[in-house]
Amino acid sequence: MSRVMLITGASSGIGRAVAKQAAADDFKLILTARRENLLNELVEEIGSDKAWALAADASSYDEVGKVIEQGVKHWGSLDVAFANAGVGINTPGTEKGDPKEWEQMLAININGLLWTAKHSLPHLREKKGHFIITSSMAGRSYHSGSIYSSSKWFAYGFGLNLAQEMSEWNGRCTTICPGMVNTPFFNDPKPDKLHPDDVADAVMHAVNANPRNNIREIFLMPTF
Repeated sequence: MSRVMLITGASSGIGRAVAKQAAADDFKLILTARRENLLNELVEEIGSDKAWALAADASSYDEVGKVIEQGVKHWGSLDVAFANAGVGINTPGTEKGDPKEWEQMLAININGLLWTAKHSLPHLREKKGHFIITSSMAGRSYHSGSIYSSSKWFAYGFGLNLAQEMSEWNGRCTTICPGMVNTPFFNDPKPDKLHPDDVADAVMHAVNANPRNNIREIFLMPTF
């Protein structure tokens, strides 16, 4: 029987790469992101027999809940939840930073992560499932005045704490910490950095590990 995976931020970059690899590995997919047109293109590429999508804002508790409720109803269960949605900011630093940008970023990078966990955990508990978080190398190192980095520190710490909580019922939790990845997150291409497929490889490695093996963290950096 195919396993079912939820992916937030699925319309591009890391989320899209994981969706394609997971579909090739016979997962059924619940896909969500804000850009409905890109989600529909991804479903068409993968096939509706493997992918179901609903556009939503990750910062909305109710919208995330609707995606998970309807996605689980569509496929019947949930084995893996990949909390991947995230955004950055244009103006760096604290003193010179833009609080409005912070507010939007924190609503997605922190609240979106919490909402995904809150709504998916009851379903994951039923399957002794797996929760996966996209943090960052910026969440385990220091960056002068970076509010973005601070949001990824939260994701990193939350993942370690959630792993402890899920271990009470033999669930697994993995925090993925990539260095710079060549995705639309950046305005300019970064061809010498990690590719989204590199991060997808890490996610699938954790997902496909023997159930006795809870890979709690994967830290990956560009070789060059």
